[in-house]
Order: sequence, then C-alpha cells, then structure tokens
Amino acid sequence: MKKRIKLGLFLCLYIVVLLGFSTPAYANLQFTYEAVKPENQQGEFEYFNLLMQPGQKQTVEVLISNRADEEQTIEVGLNGAKTNSNGVLEFGPSAIKNDASLKYDFKDLVKGPKEITLAPKETQPLKIEITMPQASYDGKIVGGIHLKSKPSKKEEEENKKATGVINEYAFVIGMVLSESDTVVKPELKLNSVYAGLANYRNSIFADFSNTSADFVNNMTVEMEVTKKGSEAVLYDIKRADMRMAPNSMIDFPLEMNGDQMEAGDYKAHIVVTSGEEKWTWDKSFKITNEEADKYNAQDVTLIQERGIDWKLIALIAGGVFVAFLAIFFTVRTLNKKKKVKKRGKKKRK
Repeated sequence: MKKRIKLGLFLCLYIVVLLGFSTPAYANLQFTYEAVKPENQQGEFEYFNLLMQPGQKQTVEVLISNRADEEQTIEVGLNGAKTNSNGVLEFGPSAIKNDASLKYDFKDLVKGPKEITLAPKETQPLKIEITMPQASYDGKIVGGIHLKSKPSKKEEEENKKATGVINEYAFVIGMVLSESDTVVKPELKLNSVYAGLANYRNSIFADFSNTSADFVNNMTVEMEVTKKGSEAVLYDIKRADMRMAPNSMIDFPLEMNGDQMEAGDYKAHIVVTSGEEKWTWDKSFKITNEEADKYNAQDVTLIQERGIDWKLIALIAGGVFVAFLAIFFTVRTLNKKKKVKKRGKKKRK
C-alpha cells in the first residue's frame, strides 16, 4: 500500500479476512469479494487453506463485484506473510525483510494480475495461479492477496491537497499452502541484540527468527537488560499472545522508558515460550558513543523533556554579545585613529 504523510499521521486500515477472522465490508470500499474454495480446500475457513502436491499447478478464483455506478480498477498485491514487532502477522505490503531461513517465497509461487478493471455493477473472477515447488515440502507456505481500489485521477489530486490523516482501505485474503499433514516442530534462533529507536523512543531490540515452516502460536517473550558484570535489571518487558509466521523474523523492542541512552557494555536475557516449547538466550551487546548520541537526539520523549535549552541560548547570547563588543571597540579604535590623523594634518598646515 502506498505510504503518504500529509501534515499528520498516515493511517492504513486493513479490513482483514485472515486465518479465521472476518469483518463486513466498509461503506468506503465500493467493491466486495468472494473466495471460491476449490476441492482441495482444507477446513471451513474464510481464507484459502490448500493441500497441494509437489510440482502441482492450480488456478483459484476470487469473485470481485463492483458496487459503484462507475468503472473501478482494483489493485492486486501478492505478499508473503511477515511478523511485525508486536508479534502480529502481516499479509499485506510490508517493508519487513524476508528471513534467511525462507526457502520458498510466496510471491515466487503465486502469481496474478496487478489490477483488474470492472464496469459499473460488474462481477469478474480474479484468477490466481499457484505453482508448487517440485521437491516435497513439509510445513506451510503462507501469504495474502491484497485488494485495494485504485484512486481515480480526481481522488489523487484531492489527496495531494489534503492535510492531516489520510485513510486507505483494503481487503486481504490469507492463503496457506501445504503438501502434507506432517507436524513441524517450532525452532527459534536469536540473531542479534542492538540499540535503536521504536516509535522514536530509545529501545533495545532482540532480533530473532522462526526458522521452522509453521506458525509459532501463543508466544510469550520476556526480556531483561543489565549492565555487563551486574545483576541489577535496568529494563525489562513481558509480552504475551504473540505469533510468528513461518520462516519469518521479528525485531522485538524493549523501550527504555524515556531514559537517556548511555554508551557501554550490556547483557540481554531473553526467554520465549510457546506451549511446552521454551528458548532461552543470553547475549552481550555494546552501545557506542556515536549510537547513544544519535538516538538521544532523535528520542521524542527526551526532546520534549529538554524543552527550551536555556544554557545553549545563554551561550549563544553570550557569544553574540562578545562579538558585538569586539566589533564596537574595533570600530571605536579605528575612528580614534582617523581623528588623530586628521588633527595631525591640520597642525602641519
């Protein structure tokens, strides 16, 4: 989805039909859809949950109906499932990178047109072509079909002139592809711990991956940060009811509660649980002076607390005053010299 900021916050509201959750169409959307379930659909779900064979090719359909009294173009996006920093699955367009463990990208296996144009009140099938990997595969390949009304030229012009929040609406239909019922054991791997900003606030991030080809559900993450060599906990967090998509990574943030970031050596203790599975990591990391200065300057909480820097203003005012005095006395001295020269000339005459 196209991102825009016009003197305010950008709001992207997905009307999502994903993995068992459904919502009715909003009035803002002038089209509806119906996923046509094929014979190899597994379970009574609103999303596509298809049991496939190695190398199998299949075309599925989504019926799209134009509710408007004018022609309408629907933009179509096909995206692999990702996990955001809140432990929520994303099936729409995302800037989150693929995990290194991802063997088969959804976008490489599932193809469709980039857009479909409908006459007023017309219904058309959107055809999505699936080609499974030739090799047998245990686990799930997961993604989503993103449907969004393309703005008309008039709407684009209005959006350019608009200020404040711009609402955009879309449908996302989940798709899960599998070749067997083999249970895949969840596997998590810690990649790194590092300093950064979460929502423009100083934070420590734990970057870890779900390297297995299945969902990790009911996930709880606990994280503590201490100074290296000390047992005193500086910052901690516990967050439950999280999920991870198959073969995806998460940058899990621990905010520093509005504190100044200080350079030094630290240690992170991280515990992740999912059902009976548990992963524990201890990771040393370093915050450099450059990183601390950089993030402190960008932390919105610190900026607000600093308010007006009277010390800096006093230094600037003092500098201006000194410069003024220097210029004043320089000009005064030059004027005196000129007067002395003039007097000397008059005496000689």
